[in-house]
Amino acid sequence: MSTLPPTPQPVLGILCQWLVTLAYPFVVVLLFVRLVMTPIYLQIEYTRPGFPADPFGFTTEDRLRYAPLALEYLLNGADISFLGNLRFENGLEMYNVRELQHMRDVKAVTQIMFTAASVIGLMVLASLAWLWRTSPTRVRQGLLNGSLLTLSLIAVIVILAITSWDVFFTGFHDLFFADGTWQFAYSDTLIRLFPEQFWFDAALVIGGLTSLTAVTTLFMALRLKTP
Repeated sequence: MSTLPPTPQPVLGILCQWLVTLAYPFVVVLLFVRLVMTPIYLQIEYTRPGFPADPFGFTTEDRLRYAPLALEYLLNGADISFLGNLRFENGLEMYNVRELQHMRDVKAVTQIMFTAASVIGLMVLASLAWLWRTSPTRVRQGLLNGSLLTLSLIAVIVILAITSWDVFFTGFHDLFFADGTWQFAYSDTLIRLFPEQFWFDAALVIGGLTSLTAVTTLFMALRLKTP
């Protein structure tokens, strides 16, 4: 008596569920990273009460004029000359050699991460669609686990950021960039446009929106009625 080979569906279902779970925090965080890399966020951040003034003379209008160009470079297909050719009104170069090198490194990391998030995000959507047709309970479980994983990671990051911001900030940069390549003088353009307070605020916004999305997903997953 012959036996049929085991169907791959249960294994594929498990893999798709795990993909949803593990990819959820990555995709959601990158979504909100992209959100803060917009002129609208810059407008809100630079004009909010209490944002530190530039001791070297940039006005809010200057920051709103120059900062979007830095973000545009990170997202477009231009080479470093896009920033290297920029000049202040007095003719001085806007960025020095070390700043340009760092921005080149940042662009490489940014575009790799966004490309990965786009590809993985499409894979997650495809997995959810397939799971909904074949094993709806795995949709619920994947989203439930993904949101819980996200909230757990955010809690750890928030605790670390609040208790040891300098360690967190340094560790984050050392993870992606060579030691010493991302530290600049307070008079350098990058620091004047993006002081440490900017990054602290951005981390709060990204973390807050990610947490809100995860809580919403968790609530929806708990209430999801599967066939």
